Amino acid sequence: MKKEDLIALGLSEEQANKIIEGFGTMIPKSRFDEVNGENKSLKEQLDDRDKQLKELAKNEEATEGLKSEITRLQDENKATTEKHSAEVKQLKINSAVELALTSAKSRNLTATKALLDLDGVEIDKDGSVIGLEDKVKALVENEETKFMFASDETVITGTIPGGQPSGGGDPVDTSKMTYSQLVAYQEANPEAKI
Repeated sequence: MKKEDLIALGLSEEQANKIIEGFGTMIPKSRFDEVNGENKSLKEQLDDRDKQLKELAKNEEATEGLKSEITRLQDENKATTEKHSAEVKQLKINSAVELALTSAKSRNLTATKALLDLDGVEIDKDGSVIGLEDKVKALVENEETKFMFASDETVITGTIPGGQPSGGGDPVDTSKMTYSQLVAYQEANPEAKI
């Protein structure tokens, strides 16, 4: 939304400026979900490790048993850390996929994500996703899947076939037109009854 649109809605110029400035500081939902998921996972890990330490404090007497228990818990913690890293990586990829498909004007994110081939998509050191842009571009340009993305192509509706002054043929179904299509049809056919 532009500043002029906000002013047209009845807001003062100062109010419109504050709203426009506020949009720059907003965090995308995909990034919020990513950080929130990572935070939840880290809290669960911390709780598990606290429980493990309490159990160890109770078992101070058993020296040999304690050593093997510590080794076992260290192995479990290492596996948990690796699992968490994989979850965070997948969360980052999912967020990047949703953002990329949204910016490519996907009509249905769930269906489009199901068709997206993520083989070869990786996260580099700075956290950006490599290879995703090419995969989305391939879907957008593929004849079999490009219908899943909104296009900016102009569709001409309501034209009068040549040699038929009144249009002849079947009447145009205006109930399936968008508002902008309806306006264009009405301008091109002022005699049409809607």
